[in-house]
Amino acid sequence: MAVPIVRTLSVLRQTVAGWRAQGFTVGLVPTMGALHEGHLSLVRAGLARTDRVIVTLFVNPKQFNNPADLAAYPRTEDSDAAKLAGAGAHILYAPNAAEIYPEGFSTTVSVAGASEGMEGHFRPGHFDGVATVVAKLFLQSGADLAFFGEKDFQQLHVVRRMAGDLDIPIEVVACQTIREKDGLAMSSRNVRLSAAERTLAPRLAATLFETAAKLTAGADAPPLLAEAARALGSAGFGQVEYLELRSEATLAPLVRASEPARLLVAAWLGDVRLIDNVPVAPSSR
Repeated sequence: MAVPIVRTLSVLRQTVAGWRAQGFTVGLVPTMGALHEGHLSLVRAGLARTDRVIVTLFVNPKQFNNPADLAAYPRTEDSDAAKLAGAGAHILYAPNAAEIYPEGFSTTVSVAGASEGMEGHFRPGHFDGVATVVAKLFLQSGADLAFFGEKDFQQLHVVRRMAGDLDIPIEVVACQTIREKDGLAMSSRNVRLSAAERTLAPRLAATLFETAAKLTAGADAPPLLAEAARALGSAGFGQVEYLELRSEATLAPLVRASEPARLLVAAWLGDVRLIDNVPVAPSSR
């Protein structure tokens, strides 16, 4: 059975109001489409905790600082809808740009602190676009819970801070990164890797896990991160934009694993920018 596709806010709100009248709880999975198993795992997480799950599909122009990247982003609504039907989603909300940003739209949501550095540095304006569209989707859907993958770990912090600061009554639920069998974090961008690049790509995660183990063993971060960046270059990666150890709770930079932490990276492989992160257990030293 096909998943119903909703295009307008009025129909979305009518649908949710009907669910509320039946006493149902509502989960939300925001996406930009080109769905893979990582997205479908979020749907399953939503089904485990709520009665009805909305998946949104909106390629948000405000979070792309590179027009070419926006143009190249895969758009696969038909196959996405088929995957969501199989996963058990209840509706697919797929508005056009005018529905999200009508004529005269002039509001931007900015989140200080969590948005600074890493992705915020290399993609200026990106998190303003994310925070603005996610705030709208939270308010449009009126969902009880929203499900986000940990692969975009900094984004997770930005979204949580935004919802908390604006008193939006929704719980943001973090879900584990889903990986291919060879360790590569699932991403819609992976389809743009050449066959040779796809063979090299798992070294990104492998390097993170190897480095995380050394950090947990008590090594200082700066020399270890420099060594890991050199190893990625030797493995065939291009520019390593950042490779940082940050607090899991606050995203504050760390010089050693003195508390639960995350090791986060962004690196280029050919013309594809890959991001990933892994948890780092605190050192006992």
